[in-house]
Amino acid sequence: MRTSLMRRRTVLAGLMMLSTAMAIMPAAAQDKPHIKLGFIGPVSGGNAQQGLGARNGFLLAIEQANAADYPYQVEPVALDDASDPQTGVGAALKLVNDPDVVAAIGHWNSPVALATMPVFHRSQMPMIVWGAISPQITQQNLPEITRVTPTLVAENHPLADWAATGLGAKKIAIFADTSDYGTANSQAFDGFFTEAGGEIVAKELFPVGTVDFRTALTKLRDASPDAIYFGGVIAEAGILRKQMAEVGLNIPMIGISGFYDPDFIALAGPAAEGTMVSYPASQSNPKLEKMNADYAARAFSEPTSPYTKYAYDATNILLAVIREKGIDDKVALAEAIRAISYDGVLGTTTFDENGQTRIEVTIEIKEVRDGAWTDHKK
Repeated sequence: MRTSLMRRRTVLAGLMMLSTAMAIMPAAAQDKPHIKLGFIGPVSGGNAQQGLGARNGFLLAIEQANAADYPYQVEPVALDDASDPQTGVGAALKLVNDPDVVAAIGHWNSPVALATMPVFHRSQMPMIVWGAISPQITQQNLPEITRVTPTLVAENHPLADWAATGLGAKKIAIFADTSDYGTANSQAFDGFFTEAGGEIVAKELFPVGTVDFRTALTKLRDASPDAIYFGGVIAEAGILRKQMAEVGLNIPMIGISGFYDPDFIALAGPAAEGTMVSYPASQSNPKLEKMNADYAARAFSEPTSPYTKYAYDATNILLAVIREKGIDDKVALAEAIRAISYDGVLGTTTFDENGQTRIEVTIEIKEVRDGAWTDHKK
């Protein structure tokens, strides 16, 4: 009898707690259907700063939607890909196998994006790429995949022109990794720099994870290049720059924004000085300024990264099409993303027939001076 009474009291206490929680929750939130949106990016490892800033942009967009008159209560699901294709595929499978996940944004690394795209395609789940820039991503024209970032081709072209004119380089050696990202960078820069009247005096491709470039760098001294272009990302870039100094190759190293990161400076140490990269120029507008102010007010543990704004707009594009089309037809959502004209922090985003953003790229040059990335001064 006493046991039965205790059980009844426990049940009643639980019901009272539930009733209290429901009373505290805004009535509008109680009435809204619940959905999930996914994020995948590197939030651990050497590229974590890029992924954490993007993840926070994703979270900020969702928090703002939930606080406003949005027709759904949106739960964010943020997953780590650790810059690893296999880990990324596991994260993608987790999202597509969750019936509450409607759509996702993903990836800083191109090899990871290329690995997960078939997963989203098979499930017909829309996924907007917020960071990865390999041309192959949108060249495949999978209807579920769109991208708000420019391709590496769009960034290499103005960089090559600047190298030939602004930097005044006549001869450049190319170093890159053998990933899709690295080989595409090396091909793009080679073609554009040659068109601009320059000469590629050497091209060296190394596996991802290479830690010793000294032999190739020593051999390169006889070719007397004016600069080295590096077509990879942060870890190898830092090692390469440090070893350039070790072998006495005191020439500039340039590249696109793949290693525009404080970790590059930490890896290269004092040798990082003078390294220059291109970066899509910031186009200030009231919406971008507001996002930055809201981000600061939110007091995330991490600062913004160059990709915060891309993830923020990608998330808001998903939110916009879900508001318009609902959640029952993922094919309709993917089609609506391709057809959208979205006025956001990046400017007006529209997509071409392959799902690639049409926003034109102008670049600014960033340079390491006194141990920090700064605006390059001519």
